[in-house]
Amino acid sequence: MEVHGVVKGLRAIVVGVLLLVTLMLSGCSSSMGTLSGNYTQDTLALVQTLRQAVNLSEDDPNKAAIQKAARRQINDFAARYRRDDGIAGLLSFTTMRTALNSLAGHYSSYPGRPLPEKLKHRITEQLDQVELALKRGN
Repeated sequence: MEVHGVVKGLRAIVVGVLLLVTLMLSGCSSSMGTLSGNYTQDTLALVQTLRQAVNLSEDDPNKAAIQKAARRQINDFAARYRRDDGIAGLLSFTTMRTALNSLAGHYSSYPGRPLPEKLKHRITEQLDQVELALKRGN
């Protein structure tokens, strides 16, 4: 009986350690999300995703999936770059954050409702400014 109890206890410890390692590894990988770590590439990829999300027609069958992907990229981008002092002061970053806040605010306040044309136009202009700032190195 004693040996059985020791084996059972060791098994519980091993399972607990494996679970802890799995959670730690999945936490690390999901924090990187959809980003490469290269600010310029990540920003341009996000611009492309946001343009696609903003220009969706209301009857697009992929609307929910595209909006979900946009929200995830917005969250990943903000989490990755907002604390980086070298990036947070860039014109491209501050303009991108303005566009992200506008779109995320609409998604959370008016889920399922179409983007107003005025908001689409403003976000599109901001995305143009982000691309221009990135070309200039800012």
